[in-house]
Amino acid sequence: MTEQTSSPRPLRIGVIGAGPAGIYAADILTKSEVPVEIDVIERLPAPYGLVRYGVAPDHPRIKEIIKALRRVLDHDNIRFIGNVNYGTDIQLEDLRSHYDAVIFATGAFADRDLDIPGVDLDGSYGAADFVSWYDGHPDVPREWPLTAQSVAVLGAGNVALDVARVLSKTADEMLVTEIPENVYQGLKANQATDVHVFARRGPVQVKFSPLELRELAHSPNVDVVVHPEGFEFDEASMRAANEDKHVKQVMKTLNAWVGKDPTGKIHRLHIHFLEAPVEIQGEDGKVVGLRTEHMELTGDGSVRGTGEFTDWPVQAVYRAVGYRSSSLPGIPFDDSRHVISNDGGRVLDVDGNQVEGLYCTGWIKRGPVGLIGHTKSDASETVSHILKEVSPDAPAPSGIDITTHLELRGVNYTTWAGWDLLDAHEVKLGEPHSRERIKVVEREDMVRISRELLD
Repeated sequence: MTEQTSSPRPLRIGVIGAGPAGIYAADILTKSEVPVEIDVIERLPAPYGLVRYGVAPDHPRIKEIIKALRRVLDHDNIRFIGNVNYGTDIQLEDLRSHYDAVIFATGAFADRDLDIPGVDLDGSYGAADFVSWYDGHPDVPREWPLTAQSVAVLGAGNVALDVARVLSKTADEMLVTEIPENVYQGLKANQATDVHVFARRGPVQVKFSPLELRELAHSPNVDVVVHPEGFEFDEASMRAANEDKHVKQVMKTLNAWVGKDPTGKIHRLHIHFLEAPVEIQGEDGKVVGLRTEHMELTGDGSVRGTGEFTDWPVQAVYRAVGYRSSSLPGIPFDDSRHVISNDGGRVLDVDGNQVEGLYCTGWIKRGPVGLIGHTKSDASETVSHILKEVSPDAPAPSGIDITTHLELRGVNYTTWAGWDLLDAHEVKLGEPHSRERIKVVEREDMVRISRELLD
């Protein structure tokens, strides 16, 4: 008589956050040799995180990223549970009672602070808030003031380029995208004619991706003006320009634009290098200008101030100096780095000891650096620790199913089938206008459409 061996029970894994970081972690877990059952829990009614609510809608590559993320969430062993806010709808002890391990992948949605005078003036905006507005985020106001004729965008990354491009293009150019009606009407009222992007370092040191940079010139209504002042190189810059393929592509595009005069298009997008913001100037509580200090390269890729200042007459300033993550109830947080305290994705307590069963990945783990693709390797590191440290031989968690828990609390959660309903609804909204989709903005409407099969 042969001895029968039972197969190991599936590990129950909870993933908090349905953006790329959380979805990539779920994908890697399902491809391991260990059987798993994964719940991806999201505070918004819809999945995809910053891909849906943090990338400019005129980026065609969004569709390809979403297709890949959708294939992951379609997996039989993954459940999407949306419209659930960690810390109110569900607590840490609830998660611990149901899952063998919990991965926090809540990303970074807030603007990083910029400590200069005038930052609180009317007309000084965080780029993250503006991005959320034009992406139709359900938790931000429906209107945005776009009365400034001359606008400053502070930053040298892709978010700065996104903000500048959206402010420069006409509303009708954006109408082919998925923007909702309130955003179209807001952009239609935009009075900006000149948008100035200020980078505190030189052209080689910027964090623009080649594709994002080239997209600036795709509009028939926008002249891109790269000002020669500050278009400078030191020894470190020359090495990077010669050795780094990414930098070479950026420099090829910038070199084609530098010093060229505008051709008379209705909008102008200016790029200034080696100009560091030192003060947002105001009158009667409103932005009336920006003061910058001209910087100089130091030979090693760094910069220092020269003591030369310029005042720029602008009526609005957008701070695109980076995102930061927010702390989570009950989870040790590094307030100086704005990340969960962790070692390679293992959550650490205040004494530096590993907190059993808790992990993190993505920007909440390492800070808001790198492109979306970088989160894959980040997730791999975190998942490798889970697979080594969490055993299916351990007693299974005894808590009730998380959806039962939510129902008992009266939480109107959404599901993957519900996302299919909302997705189809948005596509249908776009059909009469020859658009691929029009986003639903109101949270109540998103939940109502998504729960039609449940209620």
